[in-house]
Amino acid sequence: MAKTRESYEERLKWNVKDIYQSEEDFERDFTFYKKRLEEYEKYRGHILDSAKSLYAFLVFDTENEKIMDQLYVYAHLQSDQDTRNTKFQELEKRVYHLYRKGAEMTSFVVPELVGADYETIENYISEEPGLEAYRRVLKDLFKFKSHTLSEKEERILSSISSAFDTSDDVFSLLTDADMKFPKVEDEEGQVIELSEKNYSKLVRNKDRKVRKQAFHSLLETYGQFKNTYAALLANKVSNDNKIARLRNYGSALEASLYGDDIPVDVYHNLIDTVKRHVEPLSKFWKSKARAMGIDVFHIYDTLAPSGNSLKREYTEDEAKELILKALRPLGEDYIRDLTKAFDERWIDFCPNDGKRNGGYCTAVYTVHPYILLNFDGTLNSVSTLAHELGHAMHYYYAIANQTFQDYNYTIFVAEVASQVNQILLSKYLIDTTDDIEEKRHLIDELIQDFKGSVYRQTMFADFELELHERESKGEILTQEAMCKLYYALNDVYYGENIALDEEIKYEWERIPHFYTSFYVYQYATSYIASIKIANDILNKKERAIENYLEFLKLGCTKTPIDSLKIAGVDMSKRETLEEVFVYFEGLVDEFDKLYEEV
Repeated sequence: MAKTRESYEERLKWNVKDIYQSEEDFERDFTFYKKRLEEYEKYRGHILDSAKSLYAFLVFDTENEKIMDQLYVYAHLQSDQDTRNTKFQELEKRVYHLYRKGAEMTSFVVPELVGADYETIENYISEEPGLEAYRRVLKDLFKFKSHTLSEKEERILSSISSAFDTSDDVFSLLTDADMKFPKVEDEEGQVIELSEKNYSKLVRNKDRKVRKQAFHSLLETYGQFKNTYAALLANKVSNDNKIARLRNYGSALEASLYGDDIPVDVYHNLIDTVKRHVEPLSKFWKSKARAMGIDVFHIYDTLAPSGNSLKREYTEDEAKELILKALRPLGEDYIRDLTKAFDERWIDFCPNDGKRNGGYCTAVYTVHPYILLNFDGTLNSVSTLAHELGHAMHYYYAIANQTFQDYNYTIFVAEVASQVNQILLSKYLIDTTDDIEEKRHLIDELIQDFKGSVYRQTMFADFELELHERESKGEILTQEAMCKLYYALNDVYYGENIALDEEIKYEWERIPHFYTSFYVYQYATSYIASIKIANDILNKKERAIENYLEFLKLGCTKTPIDSLKIAGVDMSKRETLEEVFVYFEGLVDEFDKLYEEV
């Protein structure tokens, strides 16, 4: 049962006072930033008057962004620690509106900058040494020159940008607020109301009747709203394609990948390679069905434990010690820096009433990273902590080694450090137990992580790409078309030895990531890169640790593909993907062998 926030020890709460000591300090910066926005007008039409004027503007703009960074994270953290607190909800809304105003006030900047030739910028950089710190930013801006509209057009797009988020907003309201799911029985016969929050637990229940009922009840409910969800997603896809055409991209996929210099071949290679390696997953379903004593294995059986679940619970201090031991292969420097997260209270452990669900990591450049958890003492909570600490250390090293404009790493590499930590934790637990049942459970979980991150996310990416391609060719995206496509893709990606329930065709309706275009494939690429890095470190490959730590320090100073090459991973090559599937096949074989030994 959740407790009030006041009942938890201060050491288990994040220290937001590191950002602002008081709300008065926050309000002072809020007012200061608001006044500074008016000063942008004096730069309009004059940014490129000289090297000094360009440098003065960039320094001014960077200082403003640092202030907004602090304002936003402070309000965000305060609101999330108790979402029922209307004062902090209002604080967050005020900051968001101020951010939107800032975006409108600065809409002239990019068109004005890219209106010049890049040769002019290069000359300015040679004249003004301070501009060297902005070389990467300026170069990236000019990369978008052929995709940037006029100042008037950019201002219009900026002012109506919130309209493009309508599908996402309606999806959230429908799914989180308006939709009601039926009541189901748990393993003890207690009647409970099904929800997205408890579904994950129910579909992992050891009682097959419980997970079957939860699976069918949830998806049948979504099926009742298939036309509404289809309209929302079709609108999102249509907007993506329209904006891509407006900005002179060859496709919405190209538009999404262009900013990070990700070749579209990376996306296509991922889909093609995963499709060609479904056989080991099929083998796993057969082994797991045998381990669970199930003749006909269904999708609702896939997440259930194959044996006895691990019952041990961990305190926050025990979780800390376990993680420090598991991550020791990363070296003493990493471990020393990691302990700061605990000693300096970067982490909020408390699962108090009203707190935002789940976990995440964010960072303030001028302060340090922050981690939100809802720690419940389970191994899953420990794993989540290890995951978020990976993000935190990525931020920490990037902040320590890069300027504000260069520290924030791209989404393509964002999940690498977090997944490396989780993989190292899993491998440590597997290697340090002599209990075959426990080892099999842990390997089962590791296989499920691979399945969820690689097979499932790639299937989502395939679905998303197909929808955009169909719409661009003039096809009407009806719910029938979406359901038929999604069912067919499940048939491909889940492979043999598993029964596809008809209701799986509605699952696409509940995936929020489809409203952040071409995002999900990065979960798969990040996980693949993480496996390669973790295995190189565990196998003591020469300079594996040094190369990985260097990667964590890069921020966005290199392209994502080149950044991963520093860590020893070339995501542009199919061989990298092939190598990881050899690893996955080994896990499946190990699981199968352990079943024979029980």
